[in-house]
Amino acid sequence: MGCKYSVVVPAFNEEEVIEMSYERLSDVMKEIGDYEIIFINDGSRDNTFNILKSIAKEDKAVKVLSFSRNFGHQEAVSAGLEYASGDAVIIIDADLQDPPEAIPHMIKMWQKGTDIVYGKREKRKGETFLKKFTAWGFYRFLNALGAQKIPRDTGDFRLIDRKVVNQLKNMPEKNRFLRGMSAWTGFSQEPYIYVRDERAAGKTKYNLKKMAKLAGDGITSFSNRPLKIPIVTGCIMMPLSLAYLIVSIVLNAVNIWDSMHIIFSVLFLMVSLIFIFLGIMGIYIGRIFDEVKGRPTYIIDELINI
Repeated sequence: MGCKYSVVVPAFNEEEVIEMSYERLSDVMKEIGDYEIIFINDGSRDNTFNILKSIAKEDKAVKVLSFSRNFGHQEAVSAGLEYASGDAVIIIDADLQDPPEAIPHMIKMWQKGTDIVYGKREKRKGETFLKKFTAWGFYRFLNALGAQKIPRDTGDFRLIDRKVVNQLKNMPEKNRFLRGMSAWTGFSQEPYIYVRDERAAGKTKYNLKKMAKLAGDGITSFSNRPLKIPIVTGCIMMPLSLAYLIVSIVLNAVNIWDSMHIIFSVLFLMVSLIFIFLGIMGIYIGRIFDEVKGRPTYIIDELINI
């Protein structure tokens, strides 16, 4: 009996490229066998959803989930995984930076027994220095924090086995970082190395704010080491502060300097550090607050061909 493949494609304001994305994906998947393509309309404000409805009307292999508003990329992928029925699921963005033509090669690796085949970028075309630098530094920083080791220079473009999908569906956290979650499951994984293209059309929807949120979710989801920074800093600064206090008292006693100005500078430094540490703890407390509210991570407004 042949295998079925599901392709999960999140889309937000992608009217300029969504039809091209469908055509390239369907051309590839028709050569492979039984498949479905699940587009998730993440609250697009342009004509993306209308285009997807027209495509789904003509092609029953295309399924569409439409959110009631924009919930975010990771939530859109999570919804696609929830409705995917394939033995293997491919996650790919609609912008065609990750080439659909790589999917058959990833399937061959999966057929040989690899549970997770993740796309590893050998080169990134058409991206700014800032984007490349932050992407380069993020995983190295995350791994330095002692988190679950996540392959470097990767994104969400990957093929995952059904048993991995089932485990991801059982993870209830609200602030999701799927590439880290899939690595955390511990199933066998190998990279598929490729060159990432420029966007086929349109502009990136992943601005600095969204990238910062994703980075924050990745760090706070897989490492509690930031919470230990205040303790380490305090252990270092306490003996230094005591030594400085003694030196200040001695020098002030012999009228070498007026130590009050320096003491005030140190106090401002200490207050700044306290606020930083409170902010770190606040981020983790905020995540706890999100979890205990128990709200759904997304709301579906309309389903097509499902």
